[in-house]
Amino acid sequence: MKVFSTLLCSILFVSSCSEKSEQVAEEPLSYEWELVDSLDLEFLGNPMLSDVNKDGTSLLFFDYPSQKIITSDAIGNIKHSFSKGEDTPDTYGFMLERPGFYGEDQLAIYGRNGLFLFDLDGNMQKKIPHPESLGASGSNNEIGKSTESVRLKGKDYLLPKSVRPRNSYPGEQEFYDTYRALELVDIETGAMTELIPFEEGSKFLNGKGYIQSDYTPALEALNDKLFFVHGGDPQLYVYQLNPNDARLDTVIHLEIPSFIIPEGRERAEFQQGHVEINGGTASIRNIHVLDDLLLLDYYSGMDPKKSVEAEGLWKQGKEEEAKAMYRKLEDEIPKGTLVYKLADLSYVGNVPSPAKTGGRSYASGGGYAWFQKLPDPDVEEDFLRIYKMKLIAK
Repeated sequence: MKVFSTLLCSILFVSSCSEKSEQVAEEPLSYEWELVDSLDLEFLGNPMLSDVNKDGTSLLFFDYPSQKIITSDAIGNIKHSFSKGEDTPDTYGFMLERPGFYGEDQLAIYGRNGLFLFDLDGNMQKKIPHPESLGASGSNNEIGKSTESVRLKGKDYLLPKSVRPRNSYPGEQEFYDTYRALELVDIETGAMTELIPFEEGSKFLNGKGYIQSDYTPALEALNDKLFFVHGGDPQLYVYQLNPNDARLDTVIHLEIPSFIIPEGRERAEFQQGHVEINGGTASIRNIHVLDDLLLLDYYSGMDPKKSVEAEGLWKQGKEEEAKAMYRKLEDEIPKGTLVYKLADLSYVGNVPSPAKTGGRSYASGGGYAWFQKLPDPDVEEDFLRIYKMKLIAK
């Protein structure tokens, strides 16, 4: 297994099981986001971009208020729309991950009722039940983050997060010892294989207790490689995937500007059956491959002390002051993308988020990144604007 420690200036320290060496990286290239095109999805509601298909010709949205799943073409024309809110055999229940494309003409939707495949019109093609009865569960909603798929040895698989209860909870050591982040789902047979533990040296094995948003997975599968981060633990793990397991190959230690690593809590504070998610937790939110580059979308996190101060204002009934403070804190949080060369995982640069996006996460497809424009707070808009962008060297 190879281990790298990456500094955001220009020095790379590399060690491996057989040798240790120090490498001085070349002067990092300077990258920036370039606007290529934009599209408007004409839909009155609150749609969120969930996924973009492989060739960038179709976009997938989920509108929480109406529970509608919407697909459009690359210029914003709505092509398909459906919802599954009724109590029917093809209802997926509470959504555990946002919908993702499976191939070119199907969607994968992961809910409490199982893992479902639908065609674009909403006709159920397959239902795969959970391997165990579920306990309490929650979900993190990020733009462009959806159920991943991968092809291994000629067969199709999905890679949803694992939600097995494992007869434990985050207040017990057993939870961390038996934790697995993902399920490798054989579409043909429906079999699910647990993957990705907290590896030796992980901060989540330090005796503290952690909430779900501290370790929410970020991942990207490319051929037989899996690029993976446990949320707020700034280490990139690279695995070799096969149909039966995942073998750890490389670890890169990430240095991220002002990244507030979750400290954890005393385990006695946790209660069984309770799930907590904090939207201000620092994390690697998503991972993308664009051409020959590996992109890690990061959010450095809200200062817990300042967050408590804003929460105090809210509890005192000073809602407008609390909202203003939260907005100020959010604006101050460093957000952006770490860029690596895909071929050798050498560090390339740190790219700030593009203007008018609020530093939020994004989708990728067709060799482009797809960002949502922040809505105008003073105007009720009946459309959602999406920016199609390319990462270019300056």
